[in-house]
Amino acid sequence: MKKMFFCMLAATLLLSCRAKVETKNAATDDNSQFVTLTDAVPDAILEIRYFGTYNFVGTRIDGYEEPTALLTRVAADSLRAVSDDVKALGYRLKIYDAYRPQKAVDHFVRWSKDIGDTLMKRYFYPDLDKSVLFPQEYICERSGHTRGSTVDLTLFDMKTEKELDMGGTFDWFGHESHPVFCTKPLAEGQEVEKTAKLEYMQSDSLSAEQFNNRMVLRQAMMRHGFKPMRTEWWHFTLADEPFPDTYFTFPVRQIAK
Repeated sequence: MKKMFFCMLAATLLLSCRAKVETKNAATDDNSQFVTLTDAVPDAILEIRYFGTYNFVGTRIDGYEEPTALLTRVAADSLRAVSDDVKALGYRLKIYDAYRPQKAVDHFVRWSKDIGDTLMKRYFYPDLDKSVLFPQEYICERSGHTRGSTVDLTLFDMKTEKELDMGGTFDWFGHESHPVFCTKPLAEGQEVEKTAKLEYMQSDSLSAEQFNNRMVLRQAMMRHGFKPMRTEWWHFTLADEPFPDTYFTFPVRQIAK
């Protein structure tokens, strides 16, 4: 009897695992839960790098049909709250990328395997051999952006009419992109969460001002439900994202209200 029970339990668990495998990473072109980001955050500035040629590939990326940004409705609402916060400090959000269709990720993967194509190496990965980009996971077959609740951004200073100096550029492949790549002291009154302190790296590449600028962005995003990425100061994902197991395939273009 016990043997039969355990066999039935094992079969149930196996079917459950199979069901999870079948539903995980589902793909769909349904954009009904997405909005054009600037409809939700009208003060945002857009510089959609993958629609143009100034990106690590050096050409427009597959799936970017218009120079716009899309997010799930819930992520866009949370980003609006971030925008309101930083506006009170004299900043606006500048968006580099948001939702990214799977065909764009596939484009990155194909590019990473074409070792001879190093057109943009000096701008984005001068210290790395291109052959390591995929093995070291600078390029991956799946991206959180494709789930629709991840955004790449920086802060724009309304007083100087320039981006804040973050001590590094968007999509730089290297340790300098780690949010807390710095040993400089914090400005008076500036705090950083314990996890960030533990990630300190021995480098003088950032000034205290650059580090604090990164923390202003990081803390504003975290206050409104976004979690940072350990290796990219510009990258944030809504912690309670609505589609954690779905990869969307529709192209980047304006969504009608």
